[in-house]
Amino acid sequence: MASGVIGRSIRRVDGEEKVTGRAKFADDLGVRGALYGRIVLSPYAHARIRRISKDAVRGVAGVVGVFVAGDLPSGGAAPSSRAGSLLARGEVRYAGEPVAVVVAETEAAAQDGLERLAASVEYEPLDALVDPEAAAAPGAPLVQPDLSGKSAEALLHAALRTEEEDAQGPSNVTSRVRFSRGDVGRGFAEAATVVSRRFRTSVVHQSYIEPHATVAEYDPYARRLTVWTATQGVFYARESIAATLGLPETSVRVVPMTVGGGFGAKIVLLEPLAGALAMALRRPVRLTLTRMDEFRTGTPAPQSILDVKLGARRDGTLTALQARLLFDAGAFPGAPVSIAALLLAGAYRLDHLDVRGQEVLTHKAPVGAYRAPGAPQATFAIESVVDELARALGHDPIEFRLRNVVQTGDPMPNGEPWPKIGLRDAVEALRKDPLVRPRRRAHGGEGVGVAIGGWLGGLEPASACIRMNTDGSVHVLVGSVDISGTSTALSQIASQALGIPVEQVRIVSADTDGAPAAGMAGGSKITYTVGAAVQAAGADARRQLIRLAASRLEAAEPDVEIVDGRAQVRGAPSRGVAIADLVKMTSGFGAAHPPVFGVASQAITHRAPAFGAHAARVRVDAESGRVRVTEYAVAQDVGRAINPAAVRAQIHGGVAQGIGWALLERMDYDDAGTLSTGSFADYALPRATDVPMMRDRLVEVAAEHGPYGAKGVGEPPVVPVAATIGNAIADATGARVDRLPMTPAAVVAALRGSTGT
Repeated sequence: MASGVIGRSIRRVDGEEKVTGRAKFADDLGVRGALYGRIVLSPYAHARIRRISKDAVRGVAGVVGVFVAGDLPSGGAAPSSRAGSLLARGEVRYAGEPVAVVVAETEAAAQDGLERLAASVEYEPLDALVDPEAAAAPGAPLVQPDLSGKSAEALLHAALRTEEEDAQGPSNVTSRVRFSRGDVGRGFAEAATVVSRRFRTSVVHQSYIEPHATVAEYDPYARRLTVWTATQGVFYARESIAATLGLPETSVRVVPMTVGGGFGAKIVLLEPLAGALAMALRRPVRLTLTRMDEFRTGTPAPQSILDVKLGARRDGTLTALQARLLFDAGAFPGAPVSIAALLLAGAYRLDHLDVRGQEVLTHKAPVGAYRAPGAPQATFAIESVVDELARALGHDPIEFRLRNVVQTGDPMPNGEPWPKIGLRDAVEALRKDPLVRPRRRAHGGEGVGVAIGGWLGGLEPASACIRMNTDGSVHVLVGSVDISGTSTALSQIASQALGIPVEQVRIVSADTDGAPAAGMAGGSKITYTVGAAVQAAGADARRQLIRLAASRLEAAEPDVEIVDGRAQVRGAPSRGVAIADLVKMTSGFGAAHPPVFGVASQAITHRAPAFGAHAARVRVDAESGRVRVTEYAVAQDVGRAINPAAVRAQIHGGVAQGIGWALLERMDYDDAGTLSTGSFADYALPRATDVPMMRDRLVEVAAEHGPYGAKGVGEPPVVPVAATIGNAIADATGARVDRLPMTPAAVVAALRGSTGT
């Protein structure tokens, strides 16, 4: 075995090419003869398209084509997702919906044509449904009268399936979910204290550095479409492109490019449209969004309204939970209401609960996934109420949670038992942090808050292949995309499984023509699922190497071991042979042994939930309402930290994003559905000075089915942050802010006992 490679912090395998600028992104791709496309986006949230004048672009040098909906494939039934809707047909249903495309020889010509074409479009403005409660009301005008099917892109992160309630006739409510058990009326009657609150969260953009970019090329002779794109899942992208354009999946090749940040938003967006344009023009086409386009036509995290009621006995035992969740999906279904409902009710032991969730369509941009979709919103609500209940009963917030948190085998809201779970271990680890024990308060205006939260863990089958090279190095072929350092972890897993130095392992993320099957990079599942396949493929290749070595060394196979790239007889290390020499026995003219090629396919069906416990110290200026986070601590169950430095980087990055959720980030729409925060000049993000130094404790409760005990670590750290900061604000001021972000205006309003915006 390669000693100590699991659990050792090593440099990211892609680090050097990224910090030196050698990483190639989709917009860097040089494809000979490629054209540039620019998309006309609707300025209205709801309007009829009366006229689009292609003649307006005549005479613009370099323009080679103008396309409207009728010029491109329709795909038959009305689309059920943002990616499946190439261009608006007849009506626009959100501000930012693509209406037409100008394609030109140069980027400047495409921009010139775009401006002229956009000015020529005639709209008839219609009433827009922007408020999700109004849209959910019986009899509300339908946002998508011809909607066909449902989108589940947000659920791809957790692979969650739930029983849904039946719809009651045509409605903008496209999904209903309910979890219930016991008798909530009886539970609340048994409670000494009941807390009930309404919470609101805003639309939040993923704010990745790299805008969406896609290049497509069509070979009419081979009838093959090739798409180079920054996608988090090549096979899902291929499936979506093929379905939208009416092509067999075997006629579509998706080549993954370096992803400059995704967080759930780089799944499928421009790919079908770029493919359709390339097929129509018989030339390569490049589509790249501007930053303002990203805000207008991207797929942000949804707005939500959450009503939560929770009761507890005087001794601190929770008795009943009742909740109503409303998630605004925008113009197409896809909001993570099922995940939110399950996580809201899932972290605590409750004999009585009734949680109902609805997804509603409005005339706003369709939503997508964002790191732990649905979980930050749900956790903000439930953890705020739990904290308020603990304070009302006079209980320490940590001890109150320890009394009530779920453990392995407890029922989930859907009735299934929780698998092995380290939530209690994480809370106990946080209890040791100086931020919460002993409790210390510096001066007035400061407060400490705690919260818990986590993620179910994603599931998706995966395969992997391992090819040994004659120089002793290894190529590990996978179909996953690295967006968070997973290739580094996979290289460590392969190294450990094979018994060779990690420096000799190279991870190859291939395109859809050559890659083994893998799921989307999202939901914190690549290390858990693809890593398991890599471990098994490594074991397969290792068996083949041991067989070769036994023959070469004239030893029994059980007596052969592999240590640091060398096969040797146990107890007699001088009797050994380098792995490179073994591989040479399988290559070249006349070789007597088959090549060493490890193969494995895995379909892990058991989840590995990952939870964390957070604590924050904040300083609140009562006059201005400004909140500053001055200290932060995290304890997170990581299963087994394959690469501790990478795990800590995920935790620190998640907390930084969570501070944005908590205090700064919000996409604002006016009553007509027009976005008013359409650039980084208007949309606030955390700066380095907004993120404090933090302490982290890696709690290792090994996953039973994960490679070497590993589980997903990327989603959980963002989940409890907003709740943690909200609870710290309440500790500092005595006022509860019940909306995200907790802006200075909202904090001042809470201090004055009113609602703020």
